[in-house]
Amino acid sequence: MATMNISLPDELKQFIDSQVAEGGYTSSSEYLRELIRKQRDVESLRSLLLDGFNSAPTHVVDDSFVAEIRAIAEDRADP
Repeated sequence: MATMNISLPDELKQFIDSQVAEGGYTSSSEYLRELIRKQRDVESLRSLLLDGFNSAPTHVVDDSFVAEIRAIAEDRADP
């Protein structure tokens, strides 16, 4: 595992310390790793959404399409 040293203003250091104490993290490193993972997931989701937005449509979204999707969802919800 690589090591990285960062400098923080006292205000941010105090905030991180309080998050560690209140959030059940074992260390500030664990807290920061979790924040970085979440940001990575946000970036990945943003990329997927943009890819979908920029792609050509595969279905016409009309009442029959919505009804089909609803029926699939209801079938999956019933045990």
